[in-house]
Amino acid sequence: MKLAVVGGGSTYTPELIDGFARMRDTLPIEELVLVDPAADRLELVGGLARRIFARQGHPGRIITTSDVDTGVAGAHAVLLQLRVGGQAAREQDETWPLECGCVGQETTGAGGLAKALRTVPVVLNIAERVRRASPDAWIIDFTNPVGIVTRALLRAGHKAVGLCNVAIGFQRKFAALLDAVPSEIHLDHVGLNHLTWETAVRLGGPEGEDVLPRLLAEHGDAVAGDLRMPRELIERLGAVPSYYLRYFYGHDEVVRELRTKPSRAAEVAQMEKRLLEMYGDPQLDEKPELLAKRGGAFYSEAAVDLAASLLSGAGSPHQVVNTYNNGTLGFLPDDAVIEVQAAVGTEGAAPLPVRGPDPLYAGLIANVTAYEDLALDAALRGGHERVFKALLAHPLVGQYEYAEKLTDRLLAHNREHLAWA
Repeated sequence: MKLAVVGGGSTYTPELIDGFARMRDTLPIEELVLVDPAADRLELVGGLARRIFARQGHPGRIITTSDVDTGVAGAHAVLLQLRVGGQAAREQDETWPLECGCVGQETTGAGGLAKALRTVPVVLNIAERVRRASPDAWIIDFTNPVGIVTRALLRAGHKAVGLCNVAIGFQRKFAALLDAVPSEIHLDHVGLNHLTWETAVRLGGPEGEDVLPRLLAEHGDAVAGDLRMPRELIERLGAVPSYYLRYFYGHDEVVRELRTKPSRAAEVAQMEKRLLEMYGDPQLDEKPELLAKRGGAFYSEAAVDLAASLLSGAGSPHQVVNTYNNGTLGFLPDDAVIEVQAAVGTEGAAPLPVRGPDPLYAGLIANVTAYEDLALDAALRGGHERVFKALLAHPLVGQYEYAEKLTDRLLAHNREHLAWA
């Protein structure tokens, strides 16, 4: 079995490699290709990856290349984890929206739109090259904004499934709080990528007992602390929102906070510098503890599980993924990409039936889906007016004066990445 990771020079990659090494019986990889244009980073990450495989006795071969066509040729699955513009572009995404009093964040709001505009054309180009070189390969997208990018891939006819680590993170945290095995925890997870709620926490599977009320009663402070939201709010919701909902439920508070501290991008850039120094140590043969602070917790377990299911059916039968709605949420179009529990196998991902979400959630889901429609149109066709309309539709912007100012700033900061700007 051959897998390719596009964006393989990412500092995330050793987390992924560690999962491949530990779960080699579930996903028996014979050849793993790390693809990245940044040769210096790729050499450091590739060296550590080989040492991790060697330490854990994995027999697979790891190859590094800067050539996408060579890297994906003959691959059974291709994982996408790229960041167009690097941390420098992320730094901009997180700062210029604040000038208009709007949240600066890399996956939602104006910054998230900027990332989508930069990313969608690049991902589609890579996907076409995968289709030519390996027409039967699955594409697993971890590239943000996952919902918009996955929708672009599916609309272009690619065999693609989107993946996020939010659900598996909740599963692991809830299991620890409830003194349960993670595989015993099934989440009623509903929404869009980075806009989801856990409406039930079931022990034993989809039909198991809902222990969410007990979880909140006994561990409400711990849950609220992780989310940085008031416990009272979570109890009133009767559901656990993803931490990205803080940008919606506490927008003005978050803006004030972001204006008084360094951006997350600046923090990550310093962390990445240190990580790359560590990766260059020939004695290091395991992922360093510092990597846990980089983000992407449990990404490797989720990626291995999904790839194993798509390639051989060996993974978990039910997984939280991003895929077409196809009638699952009746208030959304069939071609909306939602993030829910799905039955995953070699034929792809099919959403499990979902109890219709409360209007409190459904309204926001529908609003952001409309924004994603407009964002994808802007990413595919470009144009000042399409960008403006997408921003005007976003619930974190919504005012024409802000939308106009943000459009000007977005284009000014991204001209080098947008051929039409």
